[in-house]
Amino acid sequence: MIIIQFFVPGIAHISYLVAANKTCVVIDPSRDIGRYLDAARGMGLRITHIFETHLHADFVSGHLDLAEATGAEIVVPKAGNCAFPHIPVSDGDEVKLEHIRFTVLGAYGHTPDEICYVAADTSRGDSPVALFSGDTLFVGDVGRPDLFPGKARELAAALYDNLHEKILKLPDECEVYPAHGMGSLCGRMMSAKRTTTIGYEKKYNYALRIQSRTEFVSVLTSDMPAAPDHFARCSVINRAGPALMKDLVQPAPLDPGAFSASIRQERAIVLDVRSYPAFSGMHIPGSWHIDLTGNFATQAGWVLPPDRDIFLVVDDRRQAEEATLQLRRVGFDHIPGFLEGGMLLWGSAGLPIDRVSVMPPHEAHTLVTSGDATLIDVRSREEWQAAHAGQSIHIPWHDLRTRYIGLDPAGHYIVMCRGGQRASIAASILKMHGFSRVSNLGGGYTAYQRAGFAP
Repeated sequence: MIIIQFFVPGIAHISYLVAANKTCVVIDPSRDIGRYLDAARGMGLRITHIFETHLHADFVSGHLDLAEATGAEIVVPKAGNCAFPHIPVSDGDEVKLEHIRFTVLGAYGHTPDEICYVAADTSRGDSPVALFSGDTLFVGDVGRPDLFPGKARELAAALYDNLHEKILKLPDECEVYPAHGMGSLCGRMMSAKRTTTIGYEKKYNYALRIQSRTEFVSVLTSDMPAAPDHFARCSVINRAGPALMKDLVQPAPLDPGAFSASIRQERAIVLDVRSYPAFSGMHIPGSWHIDLTGNFATQAGWVLPPDRDIFLVVDDRRQAEEATLQLRRVGFDHIPGFLEGGMLLWGSAGLPIDRVSVMPPHEAHTLVTSGDATLIDVRSREEWQAAHAGQSIHIPWHDLRTRYIGLDPAGHYIVMCRGGQRASIAASILKMHGFSRVSNLGGGYTAYQRAGFAP
């Protein structure tokens, strides 16, 4: 049995190809399936099965794309009630791939349909050698049970039972292959390490060391990180079956005139994916800004309105292609075009532009302490609670979509995150709602702290 791991940065998604002698299975595939086809072809293998551990909330899965390309059967949790052709499985079911036996463990907890796959290499013995744990067990963490309104405590209790009555009864040497690593919001304290063992997690995983069921439920339903908006949408898409990637139209290059006409349509939004200094210097009025070099897919899924036509502002075609792929990973399929020639041609055409001033810490501090500006810390609740500047107010960047209503449009607001990228999203939100005096604190909280203005 050979296990190959694939990692998608940003959303920190991990998928696997598990190979027997002539055939293989892909577990929790991403939507860009070329990596699996290339790996299988390179090893002379045929992909015969696709396993899903649950209806993923944080990304759109590639199960239909991979099945269409290979003819493989899709194996999914029975409780998922999926609408596409599939093999439904539940606790105790088995799927065989030559000498590899996969046994299904019902793992209700992170989601109501969660399952795990336990692999035994019967050419060597019957003992379980690998657990493909989906979002049930991570390295250093367990799956969050709070994504379904009104069901958090029920799911947390079920998660505790399934961990202690099923998963932790596997041999200590059994290897664990989760569906996410550090950076994912499907848990709270994931390690940067991407594989582990049952024995190691018993010793060091904070959640597994909580012996009381009551305490476990309390800890896992309290002070969890905020969940992005697309978590609710992606699971619905995955249940119904996503559109095939090959059927989606790639964005067309549009000259400034055509781009200007296109973005005046009611369904259109403009998304600028360039660096935050570039956006600050010159951008199209009313555009969203999400820096492609940051946690782009998660941030886009969190704040962009669904079912809209997204027109991209990029530096070049490569950026357009990368942004399109990442947007489609979180369920944005309507991306008709991008601005060819970028903002240089747009500006040369005499079309409207706007800017966001980038302010150094000392200048910002002078304005804030004199009362001439308000400093908005747009970092997460956890970052704010750890340390913050005394004269700042806290509004997480994604909450500004609604909480801008409580601010004075005539006021001067300086937005600050850790380094500048999230603050630039916040600045774009304020600008599109009519706030004209918006600045981004250059270098963010890090720079403000080093200047001596924050603890």
